[in-house]
Amino acid sequence: MGNTDSSVAALDPAELRTRIDPDSLGFETTAEVETFDAFLGQDRATAAIDLAAGMQHHGFNLFVLGELGTGRHFAVHKQLSKHAEGRPVPDDWVYVNNFEDPQAPRCLRLPPGTAIHLAEAMAEFVNDLATEIPASFEADEYQSRRRAIEADYSDRQDAAMAAFAERAHEENIALVRTPMGYMLAAARDGKVLNPDEFEALEKTEQQSINEKIGRLQEDLAQVLRNAPKLDRESRREIEKLNAETAEHVVSARMEELQEGLPKRAGLAEYLVDVQKDVIANAELFLEAATEQDNGPFPQAVRKYHEDSAFDRYAINVMVSSEGTGGAPVIREDQPTLDQLTGRVEHIAELGALLTNFTMIRPGALHRANGGYLVMDAQQVLSDPFAWEALKRCLKSREISISSLAERLSLASTTSLEPDPIPLDVRVVLVGDRMLHALLTYLDPEFPELFKLQADFETSMSRTSESTALYGRLIGTLARREGLCALSAGAVTSLLEEALRLSADRRKFSLRIGALTDILHEGAHYAGLAGHDRIESADVTRAIVERDRRASRIRDRFQEAVERRTILIDTDGSRTGQVNGLSVIGLGDYSFGYPSRITARVRLGGGKLIDIEREVELGGPLHSKGVMILAGYLSGTFALDLPFSLHASLVFEQSYGGIEGDSASSAELYALLSALADLPIDQGLAVTGSVNQFGEIQAIGGVNEKIEGFFETCRRRGLTGRQGVLIPASNVDNLMLREEVADAARNGVFRVIPVQRIDEGIALLTGREAGVRGAGGAFPETSVNGLVEATLRAFATQRRAFGQRNAGDGSGPPA
Repeated sequence: MGNTDSSVAALDPAELRTRIDPDSLGFETTAEVETFDAFLGQDRATAAIDLAAGMQHHGFNLFVLGELGTGRHFAVHKQLSKHAEGRPVPDDWVYVNNFEDPQAPRCLRLPPGTAIHLAEAMAEFVNDLATEIPASFEADEYQSRRRAIEADYSDRQDAAMAAFAERAHEENIALVRTPMGYMLAAARDGKVLNPDEFEALEKTEQQSINEKIGRLQEDLAQVLRNAPKLDRESRREIEKLNAETAEHVVSARMEELQEGLPKRAGLAEYLVDVQKDVIANAELFLEAATEQDNGPFPQAVRKYHEDSAFDRYAINVMVSSEGTGGAPVIREDQPTLDQLTGRVEHIAELGALLTNFTMIRPGALHRANGGYLVMDAQQVLSDPFAWEALKRCLKSREISISSLAERLSLASTTSLEPDPIPLDVRVVLVGDRMLHALLTYLDPEFPELFKLQADFETSMSRTSESTALYGRLIGTLARREGLCALSAGAVTSLLEEALRLSADRRKFSLRIGALTDILHEGAHYAGLAGHDRIESADVTRAIVERDRRASRIRDRFQEAVERRTILIDTDGSRTGQVNGLSVIGLGDYSFGYPSRITARVRLGGGKLIDIEREVELGGPLHSKGVMILAGYLSGTFALDLPFSLHASLVFEQSYGGIEGDSASSAELYALLSALADLPIDQGLAVTGSVNQFGEIQAIGGVNEKIEGFFETCRRRGLTGRQGVLIPASNVDNLMLREEVADAARNGVFRVIPVQRIDEGIALLTGREAGVRGAGGAFPETSVNGLVEATLRAFATQRRAFGQRNAGDGSGPPA
């Protein structure tokens, strides 16, 4: 059954806390060390970032995994910025008016840095035309040509009327103009006959005159019908003159505009459309010139391009690379749908929401186009539409702007359908491992769009080389944060804290964020103490104060134990009772505390009751641990007899959920104590899980558990016999606080590693566990011998009980 030696030695105090010699660093202060630019222990992750940054094929977007505080965001930004410097500056993008369909604005791709220049040039173009076009229409040449056109058509109308009047005069008919229009009347010797004179004429002559008037009336009507036609011809001639005049001004100004702009096909086509539209809508410039400035102060220079009437010629700059070098690296901290893909704004006018292409606003994808976009994965997924929009853009490789209100039919507004902009971007999402796993499992498109992952390590091996590099990194952090230098002792204090954070004395934690917080606080205490550098005492104080700020709940628990509100014994001995150790996590702070575990046994049907599970306070892992105990007992003792035990296990005074199997060894010790009727030393606490073969297995939170029981013993009074039994496989995880290590050095507290249940029960009871002899039996006075005797007695009693009650059908007890 394994080793039964009850004299398992306590750990040497030097093994309870690893210390790093400041002289091993090779410097007195961090002011002497060179800056460390690499990312310590993150070679695998940085290689993945470099691959994502350099890969040209689409779909190789990156998901960065790792715990908070491992420097993920800083590493991503630094690595991407390094690659961005060597990449070409992306093109500019603008939206312009679609003169044929204003609801479908056009996008233009321009050389880097030219978008703002184009917008300014177009504004100047409008301002100049607003002055030059009215001036050209007021010029003498234009006025004389217009008067000539108007006079020509007026003369043609007058000539037609004169010719008609002459023909009528030859037939003694006069053309008379009245307020009601033109009329024909009889005349004699050039004088119009009045009605009496006309009535005095012969009937035949009257009839002849009426026939002439009737015939001439039709000719007059034809002459009058030609007048509107002549007016239209006159207007067309004037419009043609206006167009020629405007075209002369616009074409000259357009030539000047084009001289300073890049030669791009889309831009050239747009400028042709602008020229045509300006010529066709020259009256806009004429009307603008007639408007007066009604403000309290006259404008020195009229900014016509700001008038809404000229929005049709504006340039809406979406992205401009002016003044930048390399590709953009954009971090979007609020990745909603609008912030990601852009939006179309509206203005309220007479109760309606109106918009145009100048109200299109860019999103993060526009700003990052041609470069890199970094976002927090959880924030992207928090917006119900952002994730789907991001995937849609990455799959189609173009940015389409859609209104959320329109998609949900929440508002009826004037809508736009802007041209989609081609997308060339590498997206980097930063999140934790659980989120990556969920996306991989639940979203089949995710692995296709994010083919790469950069998994950040949480710890790295402690070697002489890594220790020196970590020291340089701490000095670099101090410089980067603008803090004073650290002494070698302060650096080693931080390095020792890094060992504790990793819960492994062979590994440094890479949670740089937590160490940086301690560094800042240590610098504060150094300033209060008047130190010109951060000393070890300042770092130690920062660690102690950080623990003190978070320890209110721990202190209240220890106070309850000290006042015996919570029953915990730290001396004496009790049968079926042992001190187990647990850990409570409160955010980023956790602490250990002891719990009394008790066991009661009697004759039964082989049932081991976990009271925590029965009342649904125990989790599945805890229940699994209890079931393993049944497997150990039934497979170790009284193998030739039925397992006839009825036992109950409970965490006394527990009022919340219990999970994990780290107390399974303590529960087994309580059972063995109860079965052997041997008391357990209450000055020893126990942690560790156990398997069915009685081997003690490693657990988590060993430092916090030891420190929790030590604090209880310290408050009660250290006797020199107190200590904690831990799995031997957890020795490498020990990085206890200084006060615990000091107590061990002073011989008033012990940490004892055990490998098997037999070792632990011997230490707890002070009696050998015992091994099976040649005859297959345990020594009678050993712990195992007493346990087996009890179980055999139970089995014998159960058999006898069953035989006595066989006749009435009651059978053996359940």
